[in-house]
Amino acid sequence: MRMISIVGARPQFVKLAAVSRALRERDEEIILHTGQHYDYRMSAQFFDELAIPTPDYHLEVGSGLHGAQTARMLEAIEAILMKEQPDWVIVFGDTNSTLAGALAAAKLHIPIAHIEAGLRSFNHTMPEEINRIITDHLSERLFCPTETACKQANAEGITHGVEMVGDVMYDMVLQARAQIEARRQPLQRSLHVSPQEYLLATIHRPVNTDDPVAMRNIAQAFNALAMPILFPLHPRTRSRMEGYGIRWGSHVRLMEPLGYLDMLTLQQHAYRILTDSGGVQKEAFFLGVPCVTLRAETEWMETVEAGWNVLVGSHPHAIIAAVAQAEPKPPLHNPYGEGDAAKRIVRSLHLGKL
Repeated sequence: MRMISIVGARPQFVKLAAVSRALRERDEEIILHTGQHYDYRMSAQFFDELAIPTPDYHLEVGSGLHGAQTARMLEAIEAILMKEQPDWVIVFGDTNSTLAGALAAAKLHIPIAHIEAGLRSFNHTMPEEINRIITDHLSERLFCPTETACKQANAEGITHGVEMVGDVMYDMVLQARAQIEARRQPLQRSLHVSPQEYLLATIHRPVNTDDPVAMRNIAQAFNALAMPILFPLHPRTRSRMEGYGIRWGSHVRLMEPLGYLDMLTLQQHAYRILTDSGGVQKEAFFLGVPCVTLRAETEWMETVEAGWNVLVGSHPHAIIAAVAQAEPKPPLHNPYGEGDAAKRIVRSLHLGKL
């Protein structure tokens, strides 16, 4: 079969890496990169590290307001789909690239497969929540990472084509284990940190970065923590923080964005992870590292229910208290599958409609 995979942002490249390998064992795949993330460390580095084939199309849409960005993608994707006439359009996650790909395919009556479907934060102020709801309702196949995600899709009346396959990001973490271990000592020497003696932080969600009060509260908490904090900065976060005039303690080390493997390596050996990223919350769980989530809600409630993720928002005292909590007991089971999600997805697409 002829497939078009549409991606545009860093978390999608990780998912694409797993799926593309499985697809190309039996199908023709065309990769369409919208250019939503265009910085080398946010895009090309991931393609290089993960050996993802060079995109067949690169739209280079860049950043911008949601409506304008999505419109530019939609116009260009529509033209490509009309030219290529794929059997399936595959979209990933919940970005504007996901929404634009799904809308373009739906208008042209091309079947859509949504990978990482069924997720809900139940916060409609999040652009990602709107994107994932619309995409799920347009898709012929909803490939869900957990049973909870399947139930959430079913609760909205989506009962056909919904399948629990596991999480493709878990596939990638398992495949990267040897590379993580090989990078550990060189990376820690270069950063002058020891295992379990540093915190790792990432912040990029608008709920934090667009709110100067939230960012100052987070800075207050970070500055009050004694342990070194490694803080790779999303370009958007850096520009916002500079405008807010936030001062960080000397133990808070602001860094450039990291590649996928370096980030996994630092996550694996951190004492705690502080983040507002959905992907990082999951990776922390996969790697057995307690996570402190700088949001009021999460799509990944399984991590919270297992005790390995604490939701704290941007409240300084809650952040500090969560970092100090004892490590939880090992989870009784992994709700994210067996590490073969990509193979299950490809097999399912060849079986026809569920």
